[in-house]
Amino acid sequence: MSLNETAGGDRLHIGFFGMRNAGKSSVVNAVTGQELSVVSPVLGTTTDPVKKAMELLPLGPVMIIDTPGIDDEGSLGEMRVAKAKRVLATCDVGILVVDAAKGLREWDKELLEHMKKRDIPCITVYNKADLLSEEPKEGADFIYVSAQTGSGIDRLREKIGETSKKEESGRRIVGDLLSPGDRIVLVTPIDKAAPKGRLILPQQQTIRDILDSGCSATVCRDHELESTLRAFSEMPKMVITDSQVFGKVSRLVPESVLLTSFSILFARYKGDLKNAVLGAAKLSKLRDGDRVLISEGCTHHRQCGDIGSVKLPAWIKEFTNASPMFEFTSGNTFPDDVSDFALVIHCGGCMLTEKEMRYRSRVCADSNVPITNYGTAIAAMHGILNRSLSPFPSIQKMLTDNK
Repeated sequence: MSLNETAGGDRLHIGFFGMRNAGKSSVVNAVTGQELSVVSPVLGTTTDPVKKAMELLPLGPVMIIDTPGIDDEGSLGEMRVAKAKRVLATCDVGILVVDAAKGLREWDKELLEHMKKRDIPCITVYNKADLLSEEPKEGADFIYVSAQTGSGIDRLREKIGETSKKEESGRRIVGDLLSPGDRIVLVTPIDKAAPKGRLILPQQQTIRDILDSGCSATVCRDHELESTLRAFSEMPKMVITDSQVFGKVSRLVPESVLLTSFSILFARYKGDLKNAVLGAAKLSKLRDGDRVLISEGCTHHRQCGDIGSVKLPAWIKEFTNASPMFEFTSGNTFPDDVSDFALVIHCGGCMLTEKEMRYRSRVCADSNVPITNYGTAIAAMHGILNRSLSPFPSIQKMLTDNK
């Protein structure tokens, strides 16, 4: 996968915020070197978040997001402001654009506080510095620029890069669990929901991480796994499977071989695997009428046999011998209040940023609502959760200790 093909969820998300006519869109265009956003002296020109996946040197693959004015008015304005604030959940770096001649105002201060609460590193950009009689020097978290003249824009790019490096987690999908030369088998059933002509994103990214680790990846479908394993003179180091065939794969893979799923790996990569394991314990306690939220980060068209809307509810009903009430969200839609739910079950989040996944986990924690993910839940319901955590002995021990 080239840099231009980097998945949106793995791009550095840079959000530009501020009051109307502070010059957000002008700064965005100056930083990107493109006419990405419409610029006008009319208040409220930007009415919806504008996103652009691009290469921004020296940062590499990024997602630039221009947002509506945080001080927009009226009923439509309130909706725009809500969308702007929602963008915050996905941002790795926040850029607050302020009219330098007017300085920080209450709206700006509230937004800065909002970013602080969400642990989003922020750079305050005082735009229109060319209108000042004397341009002040920059500070650790603020800079003066002029989108009109281009003054300070190169330095702003550098500052964004410096800030973003602090946010790099250094997480790996699976590479940190492997040694050069290891062989890994990936079980990837091709069902109706799979995109035609290619593998789904978690499978692609996992294969790339394996290859980057100096290891080899063998890919097969679930009904080919038995013959694939027989073809090895020595058993592979690990088998990684699609969650929906977890039970079948577990019966075929020897106990000496590490076994897990793409979804469990992504629970660790994008979220919190420990909390996902603890959240799965709620499954056995579900009762008739309990509300369960099943949330997906992507927006694919749900088809017959869809794992989120069809298979998971069926497995849960069979496992619990109860009839919970299921609700579903997808894409960027996720409730800010989940207090009415007994459990939240989330996909692996391959299309979402780590920030977004951690925000969703925090929303659940604030309401004291357990959250788990597809692979963890499926392994728990098939009685193989302990086995599927074999690559993670500390979490496996936690599960054993809590029984």
